[in-house]
Parts: sequence; structure tokens; C-alpha cells
Amino acid sequence: MPDDIWHAAHARVPWLRALDPARDARLRELTARFLHEKTITPVGDLVLDDAQRCTLAAVCCLPLLEFGAEGLRGWSQLIVYPDAFRVNRTHVDAAGVLHEWQDELIGEAWEMGPVILSWADIVADCEDPRAGFCVAAHEMAHKIDVLDGALDGTPPLPRPWQKEWARDFQAAYDALCKQVDRGRETAIDGYAAEAPEEFFAVVTEYHFSDPHLLRAQMPQVAAHLERFYGPSPFA
Repeated sequence: MPDDIWHAAHARVPWLRALDPARDARLRELTARFLHEKTITPVGDLVLDDAQRCTLAAVCCLPLLEFGAEGLRGWSQLIVYPDAFRVNRTHVDAAGVLHEWQDELIGEAWEMGPVILSWADIVADCEDPRAGFCVAAHEMAHKIDVLDGALDGTPPLPRPWQKEWARDFQAAYDALCKQVDRGRETAIDGYAAEAPEEFFAVVTEYHFSDPHLLRAQMPQVAAHLERFYGPSPFA
């Protein structure tokens, strides 16, 4: 990793500037490995220079600071759209009726395929890093989650910790779902109530972008994430 490229990423990414020297060195090594192992494919008219590619790799590797390079296993490509992108969805209901629609997304992680990100939203997250959003961390949480063979909101953990994690995350998830179902405004983004795996990905965003709110709203979840990811750069 050339010094000038890493320094340029530092200038773009507030999370990097908040790291202590030891964690910064570890992230630099992970970022270099990401750039060596992954193909970064810009879509349409988007052109990415070396510093921008380094920025993408660094924000993707933030959740791997403690977990390590194992989090890069099982996929090979990062696809980057200039902005939000549309995907076609289909669903067959209980009556056998096929429903088709389009979703507009800023990120997606396929279980056995690439990570897909919106460059505009990566830039927006870096410009306002304490707003509770970090789309790269969200999608990387999905990639970590599925490493144990199930996309279920529980990453690979030692068995005793896994039981504690499942208990505390389920309780927090259930409480959030009740608030959302009752139409109440929630401090944590209501999208987290979509499914346990989305809950894990959303609270991961808060760990990196608004850890104080997460700790105030869901202290047990926050404690697990601090143990799993290490302290938030903004703790």
C-alpha cells in the first residue's frame, strides 16, 4: 500500500483518522489484501482512481479490524454504481400469484456473490460519518453473517458467546418489532425490524456511525458489537 494512496484515503475517510496507530496499521494491511484479492468494478460512467478504490476497500474492511481477513472469504467482486440502483424483484404469494416490482437500493450483498455499493452513498457517509449510516459496514455485516452457513443475524462465534448473542439480539429485535408494528417512532432505523439479519446489519452501522445512541437504546447489543468489532472509532 503506497503511503500517498493511504494518506489520500485518510483524508477522505473520517473513521480512519479516528483509529489509534495499531488499528490503523491493521486496517492498512486488510485494505491492501482487499485490493489484491477483490475485483472492483465501476458501472456505467463511473471512473475510480487508486485513492477512491482504496477508500472503498478501507470502509469495507472496517468491520474486519478484529474479525480479520476471514471476513473476505467466499466472494471476489465489489460492484460500484455511481448512485442508487434498481433491482427487479419477484415473489409468488400463497395463492400462486406472481408479483413483480423494482427496489431502489444503495447497497446489496449476495450470499454467494458480490457486494454492490453506491459510490454517492459511500461519499455521503464519509461526509457525515456520525449520522447513523454506513452502507459499506451494513453490507459487510451480511458477508460476515453468512460465513457460518446461515444468514440469520448471528456471525460465527464460539458456542457460549453465540448463545448470549442470540438471546440478547432476539430480545432487542423483538422489542423493536413491537414498536414498529405499533407505528411508533424509533430511535434506531425501523428497517432493522425487517428481519434478524437486517437488524444485525443496521446496528452494525450504528456501532460505527453513532455508537452513543446505540449504547443508550440497546446497551446489551452495543456491548456485543464492541466485543466483536472492537471499540467504535467514534466511541
